[in-house]
Amino acid sequence: MNRELPPIAKLAMRVLACVEEAVTRFPRKHRYTLGSDLRSRAMGVARAAHMAWRDQARRQQRVLELALAIDDLKITLQLGKDVQAFRSFGQFEAVARLVNDLGRQCGGWLKQMRSQGQNAAIAGAAGRGRREGG
Repeated sequence: MNRELPPIAKLAMRVLACVEEAVTRFPRKHRYTLGSDLRSRAMGVARAAHMAWRDQARRQQRVLELALAIDDLKITLQLGKDVQAFRSFGQFEAVARLVNDLGRQCGGWLKQMRSQGQNAAIAGAAGRGRREGG
């Protein structure tokens, strides 16, 4: 499959790289517990983004899974902020901003799919009505 990654998958990879960079600067007491969890959740988001893009047959389900993975990542990020695991608030803010952008893109993708699904259902119903009457 030689198609270029969509922007949401590229952003998920960028989030993963930023999380990896941030965790390397966590204090030791957080690096191997919270840091490991944060890395794992960021990797889950990147994987979910790729699966949502590639699995056309179950895309809506995959995008919903991506949305849940993003929410889990947000919770873990918030915990990192609360226990002051990040080197600075600015570092947390930079990662959180990317994750929020990712969530916004995912929400837009879901909204787009739902509107396309409704339009297809309406078109199908209209088409059935014409066939029956014609």
